[in-house]
Amino acid sequence: MHELSIMESTLEIAINYAKRERAKSIKQISLKIGELSGVIPSALEFAFDVITKNTIAENAILKIENIPVCCYCQSCEDKFYPPLQYIFECPFCHQLSHHILQGKEIQLSSLEIEN
Repeated sequence: MHELSIMESTLEIAINYAKRERAKSIKQISLKIGELSGVIPSALEFAFDVITKNTIAENAILKIENIPVCCYCQSCEDKFYPPLQYIFECPFCHQLSHHILQGKEIQLSSLEIEN
């Protein structure tokens, strides 16, 4: 379960930032998770509940934003959102695309702390 190690790293980054800012607690951690990242959001939530115990993030809220796959079509010179997750066919010209613009990310997008 790599979600546990992802959440551990995310929490470490959040706590280090909060300490630099002399925060008393972390109120919310927001993540962006791409559909192609291989991460299961419910597993992240479970890991978050377990690893935040006895930390300044113990009562924090985990907010996860799912990021859809977006591709770029070289033929049409436009971006598109494929209707099927693993078939990146342009809906306009039906060419296959190998240019994924978004959907692979795992990003700590924001952190809310209390001083």
